[in-house]
Amino acid sequence: MKRVVILSDTHGLLRPQVLEHLSLADVVIHGGDINTQAIVDTLSGYAPLHIVRGNNDKEWAEHLPLSLTFSIEGVHFFLVHNKKDVPADLHSVDVVVYGHSHKYSQEKKSGVLWLNPGSCGKRRFDQEITLSLMTVEGDHFQVEKVVLPQG
Repeated sequence: MKRVVILSDTHGLLRPQVLEHLSLADVVIHGGDINTQAIVDTLSGYAPLHIVRGNNDKEWAEHLPLSLTFSIEGVHFFLVHNKKDVPADLHSVDVVVYGHSHKYSQEKKSGVLWLNPGSCGKRRFDQEITLSLMTVEGDHFQVEKVVLPQG
């Protein structure tokens, strides 16, 4: 079984509560708008990291991909920052992870889970501060929404 921490839109801020979740991670997924290489370095120090560049990730992040496909155990992922950049053909993808809107969303479409973990970085408007926790065992997975304190 793999414990996966899924986050996005940290915008240069890793809250202490996020670090607590990261300390238990077997894999970390970040959907972009990271803002600094230091955040990437910190995340990769916890567990293997799958990460993409967001619209606010400029010159420093040119080496990061705009989209990424990968598997965790038997679950196949497509990772991108903006939902509008997901291709129409999601051949053998089980989970699409995206960010950008800062708003948590979790819905199944045609057997594929579309997951936006929201933002656990700087608070935007009156939106919740969220991330997702996923457990993956073989080709089965479960997702949990985590709402962090707004302090």
